[in-house]
Amino acid sequence: MSQSTFVVAEATTETPSAEVPAVTGETGQTTESTGHDGGHAGAFPPMDATTYPSQIFWLVVFFGLLYVLMSRLALPRMAQVLERRHSAIAGDLAKASALKNETELAIQSYEKALADARAGAQAIASETRARIGGEVESERAALDKTLAARIADAEARIAASKTLAMKDVGDVAAETAAEIVAELTGTQVSKADVAKAISGLKG
Repeated sequence: MSQSTFVVAEATTETPSAEVPAVTGETGQTTESTGHDGGHAGAFPPMDATTYPSQIFWLVVFFGLLYVLMSRLALPRMAQVLERRHSAIAGDLAKASALKNETELAIQSYEKALADARAGAQAIASETRARIGGEVESERAALDKTLAARIADAEARIAASKTLAMKDVGDVAAETAAEIVAELTGTQVSKADVAKAISGLKG
């Protein structure tokens, strides 16, 4: 019995060991064939013609969503921003134009005021010159009259002084002549006689 049991056990032990390589070999072959077939059977998904419909579908969906987002959110905001910028620029241009017009009006007003001031200054200068000239002429005429009166008075005084001086000179000459005659001749001669003699000499 023990010998038959050992044989049976040995046969049982050897049978699985003989079958395992066969199974392993078949599994390896199956794996190799599967790996070989899987590596060459499929293509790159974007280039696979069988996925074109789904790709086109999702492309349309995403572009539709992008269009909706752009048209409903981004584009209105951009339009509002551009409109605000255009409004601000238009307002700035209007303000600049208004300031330019005001500046031109101010310059014209300044130039007009300056021209009026110059004309007024010239008129005042002319009027002042005329008034001063008239006053000078009046003062000159009054001064000429005063000087003429003073000159006439002075000439009259000079003439009177000259007449008086000449009369005094005649008296002095007569006295001197009478004294000279008295000294020379020893005869007393009156002043009236000497004056007559001098007058006769002058005549």
